[in-house]
Amino acid sequence: MTCYALILNKIDQRLQQILVLLLVLLVVDVSWQVLTRFILPQPSSFTEELARFLLIWLSLLGGSYAYRQNLHLGFDLVIKYLPTSTRAWIQRFNCLLIAIFAIAILIVGGTKLVILTWILEQHSPVLNIPMAAVYLVIPLSGILFLLFSIESFFSVNDIAIDKET
Repeated sequence: MTCYALILNKIDQRLQQILVLLLVLLVVDVSWQVLTRFILPQPSSFTEELARFLLIWLSLLGGSYAYRQNLHLGFDLVIKYLPTSTRAWIQRFNCLLIAIFAIAILIVGGTKLVILTWILEQHSPVLNIPMAAVYLVIPLSGILFLLFSIESFFSVNDIAIDKET
C-alpha cells in the first residue's frame, strides 16, 4: 500500500468519525425539535436551522465518503459488458470528470462563496453563526473528492479486474 493510500485511509477514518458525530447530532436535534413542538408548550427556535446546516455538512461529506468506498450510485449496465481495457478507460475518464467538477465547482466556486459570505459578514438568522462556516464544507468536500478521484484514477486497473470476476 502506498503512502498516499495510507494518508487517505487516515482521512477516511476521521471522515467516518465526523459523519457519525454529525448524524448523532442531527438525530438529537430533530428529536428535540419534535419533542418541543408536539409535547412541550414552547417550540425550540434553533432546531430547524441547525438541522438544515447539519444535513448540508452530512450530505456533502457523506458524498465524498461514499465515493471513496464505491458506495455511490452508478449506472454500470453497459460498462460491465465491455472489455477490461475499455472499461478501465471509461473509469479513468469518469475520474477525470469528477476531478474537474471538484476543482471547478466545489473547490474554486465554494472557496469564492466562502470568501464572499465572509466579506459580507453574513450570519444565520437564528443561530447567528457566520454563513462562511456553513459553506466551508463545499470546498472541503471538493478537496476530498479530488483526493479520492486521484486515488481512483491510478487504481482503475485493479477495480476493472475485480469487477470482471
